Amino acid sequence: MSTRKGKNPLPDRYEAFRRRLVRRRVDAALLFGQKNILSLTGIDCDSACLVCPSCGAPTLLTDFRYVPAVRRSAPWLKCVEVKRSDGLSAVMRRLLRPGGAPAPARIGYEGSLEASRYLAVVKLFRGAAPVDVEGEVLDLRAVKTAGEIARIAAAEALNDEIWNLSRREFRHGMTEKDMQRIVRGYMNALGDGEAFETIVCVGANAAECHHVPDATVWHGEPLLVDLGVKLNGVCSDMTRNVVPRRPSPEYARVYEAVLAANKAAIAAVKPGVTAGALDKAARQVLRRAGYAKAFGHALGHGVGYDVHERPTARAGDRTVLKPGMLVTIEPGVYLPGKLGVRIEDLVLVTASGCEVLSSSAK
Repeated sequence: MSTRKGKNPLPDRYEAFRRRLVRRRVDAALLFGQKNILSLTGIDCDSACLVCPSCGAPTLLTDFRYVPAVRRSAPWLKCVEVKRSDGLSAVMRRLLRPGGAPAPARIGYEGSLEASRYLAVVKLFRGAAPVDVEGEVLDLRAVKTAGEIARIAAAEALNDEIWNLSRREFRHGMTEKDMQRIVRGYMNALGDGEAFETIVCVGANAAECHHVPDATVWHGEPLLVDLGVKLNGVCSDMTRNVVPRRPSPEYARVYEAVLAANKAAIAAVKPGVTAGALDKAARQVLRRAGYAKAFGHALGHGVGYDVHERPTARAGDRTVLKPGMLVTIEPGVYLPGKLGVRIEDLVLVTASGCEVLSSSAK
């Protein structure tokens, strides 16, 4: 996929999707997911359908609110206004059965499509075999364009800034909710809000991997914060810990093991390596340290328009890393009733290796 400066890479990404439809013998696909449409066209609107014939150009169906902006920002893309008097189904039928042509034999849809809309599509193209093609879009989304990489890097840099600003305001006597509000305040003021619910864990609460911040008061125990800000339509993700000057011997051992696992996995990131190999690199370190059973989740995931995208760095995953992919490296050790440590960085796969986008001290 080309990312040369001055060239719009999205028509190339769409063309790659169209070729995948051909390989799967899908006559046409109907995409309704806002992020999927955005990734293929650059158009971000909450009321649209992208009609994707396997043997022709795509057409975006939307209402009058978005038509002028679509035609201005994506002149390469055909846009049809859906009027209330016509109805979406009638317009789709005209596009895919012009002049009474035979109906598609195989129609593509997104597996995440809500049931009511899926049933409407099946009814509209009665007799056509439905084929889930969302995985094809998600695979293409995994390799970011140069513009997407720049935006995600900017979001991660802002995430670093927000962490450092927030950390200076944390005080003993604050609750987890108090500290969560501080982080949220900076995200709303400097970015476009949270990419996900900020996680703040005091002491043993960090043993709950996705702890929901509550009224637990911080008195100087170890603190774990998982945060991600949204910026210009993309997400960021990072986890850091506030370590006491004199941590318990057990906490110190766990922290050093998790940090070593984090570094080992980052060192393994390069093109041609499988996502599963990254998980293995981190897991081997924790196994040698005696914490294999305390690391229960996958090592990491992609980040983009959503905070969880492909690839997924989990045991046995055979996805081959390519330049332009992003993956979080977030090994963790969780000892219920005692402590939890997770260290997470966002890493970009480059042509020669990788670049760590998170810059906050670990």
